[in-house]
Amino acid sequence: MAQLNHAQLGQDKKKFTHQDTLRGSITPERAWWDITYYDLDIKVTPADKYIAGSNTIHYKVLQPSNVLQVDLQSPMKMTRAVQDGRDLEIKHDGNAHFITLTKEQFPGMINQVQVFYEGNPREAKNAPWDGGISWKKDRNGNDFVASSCQGLGASVWWPNKDHMYQEVDSMAIRVNVPNPLMNVSNGRLIKTEPKDDNTTTYHWFVKNPINNYGVNINIGDYVNFSEVYEGENGALDMNYYVLRDHLEKAQKQFKDAPKMMEAFEHWFGPYPFYEDSFKLVEVPYLGMEHQSSVTYGNRFKNGYLGRDLSGTGWGMKFDFIIIHESGHEWFANNITNKDIADMWIHESFTAYSESLFLDYHYGTTAANEYVIGTRRSIRNDRPLIGEYGVNHEGSGDMYYKGANMIHTLRMLVNDKDKWRRILRNMNKTFYHQTVTTQDIEDFLSQSIGHDLTGFFNQYLRGTEIPKLVLDQKKNKLTYHWENVVDNFNLPIRIVIDDEVILLQPSTSKQVIKLQSKKSVIQTDSSYYVHYKIR
Repeated sequence: MAQLNHAQLGQDKKKFTHQDTLRGSITPERAWWDITYYDLDIKVTPADKYIAGSNTIHYKVLQPSNVLQVDLQSPMKMTRAVQDGRDLEIKHDGNAHFITLTKEQFPGMINQVQVFYEGNPREAKNAPWDGGISWKKDRNGNDFVASSCQGLGASVWWPNKDHMYQEVDSMAIRVNVPNPLMNVSNGRLIKTEPKDDNTTTYHWFVKNPINNYGVNINIGDYVNFSEVYEGENGALDMNYYVLRDHLEKAQKQFKDAPKMMEAFEHWFGPYPFYEDSFKLVEVPYLGMEHQSSVTYGNRFKNGYLGRDLSGTGWGMKFDFIIIHESGHEWFANNITNKDIADMWIHESFTAYSESLFLDYHYGTTAANEYVIGTRRSIRNDRPLIGEYGVNHEGSGDMYYKGANMIHTLRMLVNDKDKWRRILRNMNKTFYHQTVTTQDIEDFLSQSIGHDLTGFFNQYLRGTEIPKLVLDQKKNKLTYHWENVVDNFNLPIRIVIDDEVILLQPSTSKQVIKLQSKKSVIQTDSSYYVHYKIR
């Protein structure tokens, strides 16, 4: 998700409700079955802001049980559930719906239940941060409709097992819309089916695992252009869908897309969804990281709506939404957090990808200046990790405090090629997986060869920024950490009289001798620490 506006992201809730627990925890009615396939079949009527249809949920039985939780948010209504031709009882508990199965569920079985629903879904108030469905018009008066539901949850517009810990293996998405509109969703367009009632059904198929909020619908008077990118895993179809009047602008602006792919395959490894292609789709809001269907609304401008979030000038060298939201294909869609409390994994690495894009195309100095410049957006208001089990994100600082934390790790590694290998191996190790913060901490500690326990406690779980105190008196330099947690362990380089010195500070004062009373000491701003020089 694009940062800056935090209307939905990172809400600092003090109290959590029964509904928060049903939404955010792995309830017993979720734990006993594993989703294998979704078959989503819906009709969208923009004139009435209405969606109706069904989702056939294919699942594997992990252990015997007979009550299955499916999520669908009000004001949408779940009207019916069917298994093997039999109607099933549904108990509604707010946004959670408990379906009682009559068929005995044996471990290892693959069963399915079809859930029917309809209604006027929540309308997005400030997409994508305060999301739902955006019901808009283009300048020609055509309907222009799109979904966005990160944090809020995919169950705002379609019924599913709405928790991040598990991804469906693959899915079909069939969307019926009025002519001459087109629907663009995830994966590949398999079939276009005209109907007698002046509507058309668009059949999309997603071959790879996909997280719920990554599933999307985008409806408009679209035109399409495409190219084939020769990537690390061969030919990659890159498709672009924009409003008819914007074709010429898009053909120019979207040249950033292959530049993005080149940079990110270099740093992170192969694009994770070759089978499903890559798409950029114009929408009536800023943009989102929907898997293989990245949405775009940056007005065909460089920067963030024409502004440089870093204040350095480097942010105007690229289209922020193309680069940032596409970076999520690796961090959010390939590597996905199990609990939304760990959403820093998505946003911190993706915010840092902006710097790595610059590194690839403009050099390391540009990259360093950019990521340092983004610190002006950091608030240090609360930890980057949210509360577990209640669908709660951490601070919006997960973007640029997180990016600067990761950049500090790069400084610790101090080897560009090794850093690249770590990032590529991370995407390979956790390929198409859901992960926890601990998974990422352990991987990076092992890969870097350094105990990062205190480091992550400092930056992820606290709000204080480490302060390195340097006290120069005559021909001695005394140094120590302040504002750090227990076991904070970060070696740090400084320059003394043009010589690079690696310090191993602790909270206890240490001393090194200087060659002169007039020694010149220089610190490195690439580390996300504060310096106090006496």
